Amino acid sequence: MFELLIIAVVLLLVFGAGKVRSVGSDLGAAVKGFRKGVKAAQAPKPAPPESLPDAEFPEVLAARSRRSGKPSA
Repeated sequence: MFELLIIAVVLLLVFGAGKVRSVGSDLGAAVKGFRKGVKAAQAPKPAPPESLPDAEFPEVLAARSRRSGKPSA
């Protein structure tokens, strides 16, 4: 633990408080953006209604034909 304190003091002396602060905030923003991108990529996307297979469900075809007024083929 003491080693981390020494490293922090050396970084402050070499780069200054303003530079270390800006690097920290930039790193935090990058991590936040990465997490947001990973979360968006993992979110399931619903299939459009036209691509669902209706042939296996005759009750769905019957309900559609009743709504549209056209007989189903």
